[in-house]
Amino acid sequence: MFLVLRVVAGFLFACHGAQKLLGAFGGMGGHGATAHFGTEPWLAGVLELIGGTLIMVGLLTRPVALILCGEMAIAYFQVHARRGPLPIQNGGDAAVLFCFLFLYLAGVGAGPFSVDGMRRGRA
Repeated sequence: MFLVLRVVAGFLFACHGAQKLLGAFGGMGGHGATAHFGTEPWLAGVLELIGGTLIMVGLLTRPVALILCGEMAIAYFQVHARRGPLPIQNGGDAAVLFCFLFLYLAGVGAGPFSVDGMRRGRA
């Protein structure tokens, strides 16, 4: 089940990146818009698309998860916290969940069924 959690979380996170970078799933704002090169949303999209894919396959999981945890903490405090004190009020539920899930993955790694696990001979 840990494998399923990691793969689904990575996939969902990569989808957020594809939305920002490629205009997939309605794009930014639901109108197919993409983030402009070099902007903060563009950087977030790069982290989400590449990082989510790496999490999904379990490659470099600990350092990638730590970076993504930080990204989600920044996103929460820059975007969501201004709208209200609690995630349920400010729309930051996903950012908080991803943040703590990635913190967990940074601590425990990808598990045996991953590229990291195969590289260590545990799969």
